[in-house]
Amino acid sequence: MTSSALGVLASGPAGEAVSRHVAALVGDRFASRLFAQDPTLWGPAAEAEASVRLSWTGLGRSSRPLVGEVAALRDHLREQGVDHVVLCGMGGSSLAPEVICATAGVELTVLDSSDPDYVRAALADRLDRAVVVVSSKSGSTVETDSQRRAFEGAFEAAGIDPAQRIVVVTDPGSPLDKDARERGYRVVNADPNVGGRYSALTAFGLVPSGLAGADIEELLDDAESVADLLADDDAANPGLVLGAAIAGTDPLRDKLAIVDDGSGITGFADWAEQLIAESTGKDGTGLLPVVVDGDDDPEVAWPAADVTVARLVADVADEQAPSPDDATGAPRSEVRVSGALGAQLLLWEVATAAAGAVLGINPFDQPDVESAKKAARAMLEGSDKAADEPAFTDGAIEVRSLGGDWLGSATTVGTALDALFDQLDRQHGYVAVMAYLDRLADAPLAGARRAVPPRTERPTTVGWGPRFLHSTGQYHKGGPATGVYLQVTSAPHEDLPVPGRDFTFGTLIAAQAGGDAQVLADHGRPVLRLHLTDHDAGLAQLTQALGIPSSSPEGQG
Repeated sequence: MTSSALGVLASGPAGEAVSRHVAALVGDRFASRLFAQDPTLWGPAAEAEASVRLSWTGLGRSSRPLVGEVAALRDHLREQGVDHVVLCGMGGSSLAPEVICATAGVELTVLDSSDPDYVRAALADRLDRAVVVVSSKSGSTVETDSQRRAFEGAFEAAGIDPAQRIVVVTDPGSPLDKDARERGYRVVNADPNVGGRYSALTAFGLVPSGLAGADIEELLDDAESVADLLADDDAANPGLVLGAAIAGTDPLRDKLAIVDDGSGITGFADWAEQLIAESTGKDGTGLLPVVVDGDDDPEVAWPAADVTVARLVADVADEQAPSPDDATGAPRSEVRVSGALGAQLLLWEVATAAAGAVLGINPFDQPDVESAKKAARAMLEGSDKAADEPAFTDGAIEVRSLGGDWLGSATTVGTALDALFDQLDRQHGYVAVMAYLDRLADAPLAGARRAVPPRTERPTTVGWGPRFLHSTGQYHKGGPATGVYLQVTSAPHEDLPVPGRDFTFGTLIAAQAGGDAQVLADHGRPVLRLHLTDHDAGLAQLTQALGIPSSSPEGQG
């Protein structure tokens, strides 16, 4: 892991935002009150939620007992030849362990999907050597419950006692906590006063990472080493600087293009995406992270007037301010950030909390995530009903539109895409590609991230469903009404039952996609739904229609 000093350097409009807002944050004693867990920082409406969501500020110290507990469990399992770690979890429960393990160079299989083909592949991979970590804060997350049931069935079919191979991480007293203890599973309780997306340094982040072989003590050391700096009411506090830089531009640059530029941290932007989008995307405002691959990506090469570039570098002390924009000569809005992984996890959490104060929103609730869950449950209960007729079928793709009468005379996938993109706000809009597919096997579709912006001249995100519902899904519905939404679903190669339930993984992911699209439409957002009736043929057809090169790099989003 990188050991560079924690630092933030803002320039252009982002630098002006720092000058404009940090003094007020210091004057309000925001940092010291945050670390004292003062729930009044975000106003009366947020106080009740904030009062039970601020323990993350002290995790560098309070999570220490997990180091020895996880090491002992890892050694016990490895003595039995169990060394393949699978994590079943969604949102913050899976994204933090993913970046921790990727950065440490240790293997972790993350199962954060309802796609039957994806689930089946995980079940078939080294089951005889697998330990499965089932992570759910609420204990009622439908994806995680379904994944747990699938692994229980697979273990039993293989003659393996699930109680010897399943480790549960959940809040004390949750339905999963009670059920797991009754079944004799190992249970590790997480701090209940930490929200899921701020839980990187709780048991949710540390148990799977430690079992996989990551040095979780080093993570806690790095976080604790910067806690006093981040709690200091000083204009140089990097948490305040970063929060002001990303949320305080005027007018607000509400797209944050995150690019790694030699930080030594792998996949950090995916974790930051869910932290920022789900925390800020509400009340018609918020920040939309755009995870990009490098300087050649359109959002970085020619950033629009509503984009700030966040660059993850090796050491900001070695950095110089970026050159002016080539086209306009105006200074680029950019912020550069460096630091060890554990330190940056805490830094971005502090910055997001500060951004919430600057934006005037509650950074700890997620009201529109629950609305999508309710819609999915309703569709699941009515899954035996026939699907709505498509507007038309083009080859192996059924085309449907929601959120207004905008499809017009389109009769092909290409003209339907044109009609969707015509709905874009050319100054403030964005395109969200939402693929309810296998994010590993179908990874080339992530090439839409780079293929669409030259066509629309607007930022584009790619999210894999249902994973993104616990991330950018909140921003899609609660943030500014400036997005257009391309949803891709498919008939699986082969469906997979959920043991003990009257639905399959195929019907579950279809209900989640349908519920998400319906809630977006209810919010007046234009949604183009493309359903691949033949997975392989439809995917090839869509890839061509989007202009994705056949050699497009893979991404997980």
